[in-house]
Amino acid sequence: MEVIGANLAYRLVGDASRPLIITLHVGRGLGSHGSDFTAYKSLSDRYRVLSFDKRGHGVSSVTPPFTFQQLVDDINCIREKIVGDEKVISLGGSFGGFLAQQYVLTYPQTVSHLILLGTVPSHHHETEAHEQFKSRLHLAPMDSVSMLIKVFSAFKDDNELRVAFFAINRLYYANYDPDVGLEKNRSTSHRAEVHNELYSERETYFDYRERLRSVIAPTLILVGENDWVYTPSRSLLSSRLSPFGPAIDQSRLIAEKIPASTLLVVPNANHAVHHDQNGVVIEAICEFLIK
Repeated sequence: MEVIGANLAYRLVGDASRPLIITLHVGRGLGSHGSDFTAYKSLSDRYRVLSFDKRGHGVSSVTPPFTFQQLVDDINCIREKIVGDEKVISLGGSFGGFLAQQYVLTYPQTVSHLILLGTVPSHHHETEAHEQFKSRLHLAPMDSVSMLIKVFSAFKDDNELRVAFFAINRLYYANYDPDVGLEKNRSTSHRAEVHNELYSERETYFDYRERLRSVIAPTLILVGENDWVYTPSRSLLSSRLSPFGPAIDQSRLIAEKIPASTLLVVPNANHAVHHDQNGVVIEAICEFLIK
């Protein structure tokens, strides 16, 4: 599909008469729509599901600019091409969740429902993520703190990006298969230029905390209880603790900011909550959308 000067790869499944869900895949400079499409295509018996590679990702064209604003403008262009003036259900996890938040804030009248998975409302989560990483470093012996710093900043080239994410990938899943991880790393496009550009503007664009109060779309927030990247504080898992626990709880913070929101912490799940507990996530989404 041609979208504002770029050619974006996508898959679309489901009857055209049904509401459209647009999924926004994880990763800045890496990742593609295939993982999301696999996770969410079962929703096509009730909805229409569209998953696409962001510009500069997967097999979409490497067409700058690589900015938050450009990516959300792309989402809106896709919406117009597929459903015209109709509203869509916006679903994003991790970095896709950042974009889903900016999209609903930029184009509030185009979103009927918002679904966020394992994401945060601002770049201020990074200090907490570093601490969580240090406590789990023994699980990824090939990784290091200096590699993690690059994950949240910049890489020298595509190869460094690829190798660093292979080293850290074990920490994203509750049940990690290293052979599957190797094949995924081999077949995934890794583009340091895109990654670096999108991280360079995080302090300019990526802080939605106060603006989320204006979101009118009903919102579902899901997070794995063991998500090391955007970990829910223990306060979500035990009522005996203080409202925010030892650190700001990113998921609860989103829920407290968005008026019509529901928060679900998913047991036995890590950052890839939609894969670790796919059945639970799909059931929660269906229940949320029919309310």
